[in-house]
Amino acid sequence: MTTLTITRLGHHGDGVAEGPVFVPRTLPGEVVEGAVEGGRMAAPRILTPAPERIRPPCPHYRACGGCALLHAREDFVTAWKSDVIAQALAAQGLEAPFRVAHVSPLGARRRATFAGRRLKSGALVGFHARASDVITPVPDCLILHPDLTAALPLLEQVTVLAGSRKAVLALALTRSGAGLDLSISGGKPLDGPLRAELGQWAGQAGLARLAYDGEVIALVEAPWQQFGAARVTPPPGAFLQATPEAEAAMQDATRAVTMGARRIVDLFAGCGTFTLPLAAQAEVHAVEGNAAMLAALDAGWRGAAGLRRVTHEARDLFRRPLLPDELVRFDAAIIDPPRAGAEAQTMALAQSAIPRIAALSCNPVSFARDARILVKGGYRLEWVQLIDQFRFSPHVELAAQFCR
Repeated sequence: MTTLTITRLGHHGDGVAEGPVFVPRTLPGEVVEGAVEGGRMAAPRILTPAPERIRPPCPHYRACGGCALLHAREDFVTAWKSDVIAQALAAQGLEAPFRVAHVSPLGARRRATFAGRRLKSGALVGFHARASDVITPVPDCLILHPDLTAALPLLEQVTVLAGSRKAVLALALTRSGAGLDLSISGGKPLDGPLRAELGQWAGQAGLARLAYDGEVIALVEAPWQQFGAARVTPPPGAFLQATPEAEAAMQDATRAVTMGARRIVDLFAGCGTFTLPLAAQAEVHAVEGNAAMLAALDAGWRGAAGLRRVTHEARDLFRRPLLPDELVRFDAAIIDPPRAGAEAQTMALAQSAIPRIAALSCNPVSFARDARILVKGGYRLEWVQLIDQFRFSPHVELAAQFCR
C-alpha cells in the first residue's frame, strides 16, 4: 500500500498526488492510501479528509460515471471551475474579472443520452460507469429532470424492441414543450416489422416524437423549445443546452454584450438559441454549418410575432470563416463554437472592426487560445462568467465579453 497527499485537482476532477498519481474522488489536502498501478490509485482509502468533503447525496455515485465531484461542497466546485478558467487564461498571458457564476439547480437537466443493453430477460438502461462498459441504472439521479427519470421504464421497453444482445443502444431523450423527444441509434436494422412495432410503441408511450438513426418514425406533436418569442422544433438529436436555466444565463450574457446593436451576426448559431431572443431588439444574421438546424431556426422565426429580420446562411465556419469584409456590416457578434474552438473564425474577427463580441465556450483551453488572438488583434477581454450546467462533473462552460 502507498500513502499519498493530494495536492490539486486535475482537469477531469481527479485528485493529483506527486508522481503524478491520479486518485479519483479525492480533494486537495487529503491523505489517501491504496495500491498504485499505472499512475493511478483506483480504490483510495481516505485517511485524512479535507474540510470541503461531504457525504455524496446520490445513491448511484459509487457506480455511476456521470458525476465526478459529488463528494465536494458546491462552493468548492464553483471556485475550482472558476480557477480552471483563470489558469487557462493565465497560460495565454490573459486575465479578466469574473461575473457571478451561474450554477444550474438540481433536477433541471432536460436532455441526456442513456445507454441501453438488451438482456436475456428485459433490458438494462442507465449511464456507463467511468471508463467502463458497465451500465448503471440511475432511477434516483439528482441531476435529471423528473420527467426523464420517470421515462426510464419506457427506455427499457424500447431497448427490448430495438436492441441486440451484442450492441448498446444510445437513447437520446429530451424534454420538450410538447412532451418527450427520443432519438435512438445503434440498434437493429430498421426493417418493416420493426418500424411498425416502434411506431405503435411510440403512440402507447406518449412520446411527442421518435426518431431512429435520424429518421422520424413517429410524430404526435412537434417537440418544440422556446427561444425568446419563437417556438423551435430542433431536428432529432440536435444540440440543445442541457438546462433551461443555463440557457437563460447565456442568453442574458449575450443580451448584455449586444445591447444597443442594430445588426448582429450569430456564428455557430445552431437552432437559434441566441439568434431568436436577440431578434426582439436587432436584425440578426445566423451562420451555421447544419442546414437542418437552420431550417428549424427559420421556421421558428417565421412563426413568431414581433421579431426583426433574421437571415441565415449554411456555412462551414472552420473551412470558410466570415471574413472582415463580410463582418463590416455588423455592430456586434456572438460566437459559440464546439469544443475545439474556432481559430480561423476568431482570426477573421480579430481583423474586423466589430465593436463588441459575446463569446460562449465549453472548453476553457480553446477559449483562452482564441481570446489571445482577439486581444492581439486589439480587443479587450472585459469579463468572464462561469456557466455550470453540468453540476458535479468536471465540465466547464463560460460566457465572456470582448470590446474593441
